Amino acid sequence: MLLVPVTDRLLEKKFLEVPILIYKDDANYIRPLDKDINDVFNPKKNKAFRFGECARWLLKDERENLFIGRIAAFVNKKYSNKGDTQKTGGIGFFECINSQLAADMLFDVAKAWLMQRGMEAMDGPINFGERDRWWGLVVEGFKPPIYLMNYNPPYYVDLFEQYGFKNFFNQVCWEMPVHTQLNEKFDEMVKKYHSLPDYSVSHIRKNNIPKFANDFCTVYNKAWAGHEGNKQLTTEVALKMFKTMKPVMDERLIWFTYYKTEPIAFWINLPEVNQIFKHFNGKFGLLEKLRFLWLKKRGANSKFTGIVFGVVPRFQGKGIDYYMISDGAKEIQSKTGYKDLELQWQGDFNPKMLNISKNIGAHQSRLLTTYRYLFDRTKEFHRHPILN
Repeated sequence: MLLVPVTDRLLEKKFLEVPILIYKDDANYIRPLDKDINDVFNPKKNKAFRFGECARWLLKDERENLFIGRIAAFVNKKYSNKGDTQKTGGIGFFECINSQLAADMLFDVAKAWLMQRGMEAMDGPINFGERDRWWGLVVEGFKPPIYLMNYNPPYYVDLFEQYGFKNFFNQVCWEMPVHTQLNEKFDEMVKKYHSLPDYSVSHIRKNNIPKFANDFCTVYNKAWAGHEGNKQLTTEVALKMFKTMKPVMDERLIWFTYYKTEPIAFWINLPEVNQIFKHFNGKFGLLEKLRFLWLKKRGANSKFTGIVFGVVPRFQGKGIDYYMISDGAKEIQSKTGYKDLELQWQGDFNPKMLNISKNIGAHQSRLLTTYRYLFDRTKEFHRHPILN
């Protein structure tokens, strides 16, 4: 077997094609869009390059002239987790045949590259960038992945753990039928806040994207900035995000809560576009874009995905979340054709968020794990600390 650094366009193409071998007999696999993978490794598209660097390798079986594995490694000085006492890099986009020897060669080359850059540990599989995509190894719930979510065969768990990776934290995903009856606690909060004229709930309007992008930015910076290395979000970045989402956006899936005119909470959902992208084999050219619009119009999306949920600290623990979800749910149930909701992952270190999902009647759909490998094998390992 031979390790090959990805250094040109031909090898970049081979990097995209490794999963074809790995998943040729797996009916649950949905090939990610080539564009989405390529953007991660494009300095013009990925802002993480401002704070770090990455490298990629392929593993070749010289006897059969096949690429049988791949891995990426990255350092990002903005990457941090609560309680970390060492410099930690990342690995991701790992694919490999069922061979511990092959996997060890990929892990070893990534480890060596990270050590050369002063790292003392590596987390994986993670993304070179935001945590809402390509994060974690599937350990339970091997079903078709939602958009931008990792998927892998069950044997990857053994490949990671036999190398020496340990569970840093679990990522719990939830799902529920759209027409689930919410419990009485929601009704109580709806009655309470409907009686208080200073509070209101509204879904987004596509004809006023700048306003809602600014509202999102306000809530995000109060609720999330500074948490797990997240930085302040600018209005310009928020507006760009919303304009990117606009082609797939459904107005009745994105909700905001206001106190007087102040945005205090958001609930962001999007149609589950992997239900469409599964037909495209990773491509998204002009023909695929036209087909996407046609399939979307014909109601190909029976599921939507919960992307992010946030309440500003001053209003947390007051039932604002129940109020917003209940009002939004009634609109979604009565005026859309969606049948299922799946929530993006929530860390097992965040019991407050997990309790919200339990309280709305969701059940666990899949479990992913973020693993950590300490380079100093004598150092004591600690799991991610629980958030208060």
